[in-house]
Amino acid sequence: MHKIIEKLQKGEIVKYTAHGNSMFPKIKNKEEVVLSPVTTDPEIDDIVFCKVKGKMYLHLVTTIKIVKKNKKFLISNNKGHDNGWIGINAIFGVKK
Repeated sequence: MHKIIEKLQKGEIVKYTAHGNSMFPKIKNKEEVVLSPVTTDPEIDDIVFCKVKGKMYLHLVTTIKIVKKNKKFLISNNKGHDNGWIGINAIFGVKK
């Protein structure tokens, strides 16, 4: 997992195999997705590769808010479950 983050942080495009059904039908279990490095702030409905509360996710940005002049992003799966709020520093890639 760390190699994927390292490659994205170096500006490389990465192929990643998704696991689980929480993003179905947007992403299927074992589907290979292409991730681009984060170059601009993600928008609502973007699928991002990120870290929330110590766990890595390939999930949706569902809400964006400003807290003390910094953007915070609510990460959720495609079934309506919210994983938590993170800053841009916890978002490593965006699904192309």
